[in-house]
Amino acid sequence: MSTGGSNQGRGPLYRLYTGRLRRSLRDDPVPHHLAMMIDGNRRWARQLGYESAAHGHRAGAAKMREFLTWCDDVGVRVVSLYLLSHDNLAKRESRELADLLDIIAELADELSRERDWRVQHVGRSENLPPDLARVLHEASERTRGNTGMHVNLAVGYGGRSEIVDAVRSIIAKHDQGGGSLEELAASLTPEQIGEHLYTGGQPDPDLVIRTSGEQRLSDFLLWQSAHSEFYFVEALGPDLREVDFLRAIRDYARRERRFGS
Repeated sequence: MSTGGSNQGRGPLYRLYTGRLRRSLRDDPVPHHLAMMIDGNRRWARQLGYESAAHGHRAGAAKMREFLTWCDDVGVRVVSLYLLSHDNLAKRESRELADLLDIIAELADELSRERDWRVQHVGRSENLPPDLARVLHEASERTRGNTGMHVNLAVGYGGRSEIVDAVRSIIAKHDQGGGSLEELAASLTPEQIGEHLYTGGQPDPDLVIRTSGEQRLSDFLLWQSAHSEFYFVEALGPDLREVDFLRAIRDYARRERRFGS
């Protein structure tokens, strides 16, 4: 557990400590796939007296761009960002949701032009407004040939819905081949389901980080995170510091991963 800070402590001593911490991690194992649950944006805006939650969401999006550079710089190869859940689409107040959708579209477009990153949307496109679905598709197509860090944008995403979609895909493919349900039931494996998830072909996340002190999965990567390590940061999303990130990586490197054994 880390106690993240706000904008304090960014002077010479902070930079010295951050540099020392970064150097100490050079020989430590780094997560291949890191998943981030950015949380606390609305609370951040409310605490600072903003009338609209959009200020918090914009600050959170800016932090995610910064966060991705931290990941890239230490050698993380895949990052999954939880930006908008399936439930958010139905439960968020309409004005806030409209602002959030615009912010996500801007973020996706910007990330598709950063470094050599490969951007991929994970979630149900059919549940999204057409303009946002188009931007996410264009970001994916624009970066399809990139070989840098792989960035999954979970938008309109639900872990349980993802598993349902994977099973439906398996059934449809099996039916096209003329197989029976009995044959399918006998041959179905966890590996087969994993191949049909939105993240099919990618390694499962080694580390899942969540900001704002909340300690729950909130329907994020339910199947993929079965053996993941978790790290919870007290800082609200926009207040996340590089030193908080580096401490999470250090903590991960010191753990003994058991993978269910």
